[in-house]
Amino acid sequence: MAGSGRRPEHRGPPELFYDEAEARKYSQNSRMIEIQSQMSERAVELLGLPEDRPCFLLDVGCGSGLSGDYISEEGHHWVGMDISSAMLDVAMEREVEGDLILADMGQGIPFRPGMFDGCVSISAVQWLCNADKKTHSPPKRLYRFFSTLYSALARGSRAILQLYPENSEQVTLADGERGCKEGGGREALLKVWLFFQGVLGAELELITAQAMKAGFTGGMVVDYPNSAKAKKFFLCLFVGTAGALPKALGAECADGEESQQAKFTNERYHVHQGPPRERGHLWGPG
Repeated sequence: MAGSGRRPEHRGPPELFYDEAEARKYSQNSRMIEIQSQMSERAVELLGLPEDRPCFLLDVGCGSGLSGDYISEEGHHWVGMDISSAMLDVAMEREVEGDLILADMGQGIPFRPGMFDGCVSISAVQWLCNADKKTHSPPKRLYRFFSTLYSALARGSRAILQLYPENSEQVTLADGERGCKEGGGREALLKVWLFFQGVLGAELELITAQAMKAGFTGGMVVDYPNSAKAKKFFLCLFVGTAGALPKALGAECADGEESQQAKFTNERYHVHQGPPRERGHLWGPG
């Protein structure tokens, strides 16, 4: 979604912007598919899932199911939610393996407590910073999203939210070094929040503040922070634990070596068990 011109979230609400034509264009563009697949792979990696059993994951802003494809390839089960019916129609046509639900994340995550072993979201959360209707309050919608997401996740799990904050081209290598050095506690998240406040403005401040308010700990991981094209932002949130933040890719750490993928040993308290689904099903009105 990065590129020249206006950002998609500035051109209208997602349920209107991602109409049938845009949904098909997004799902048929080889470059977009490649980028989506790469970010999905990285997000799942950052979840630090156990390797000896499948997990049950939530994909927020799942779109046409491109991220879900990678999740399925890794042997996990998933449910995707999106506000765009056109995107979900494309996902159904593609016969994705996950179940789908038409829902507005700003109204909350409509699942029972402790249901998921992790959550990924690619290029979706920043949409909540916009007030597309007079009744929309970005802080309230963000808090509703994060508080219900926190409830829906199992203790010890993580949510990895990739996003494109405003003015992200201003971030330098120092940010990636910070991602290597910071721990994952609430204090560390606050430090990262305060640092980014002056660089990225109110958008990231708003997102991280509401995540903290909802009970999450964690912080921001910035991969390839010194590259304008390759730089990616991942908000890494922990549920009920205060683990160390994953190391950022392409950033020099204190020992002078390029950071590699982080490995975690967080204990899992809830694991979804059950037969895999042969084909996704669409939940919701209509």
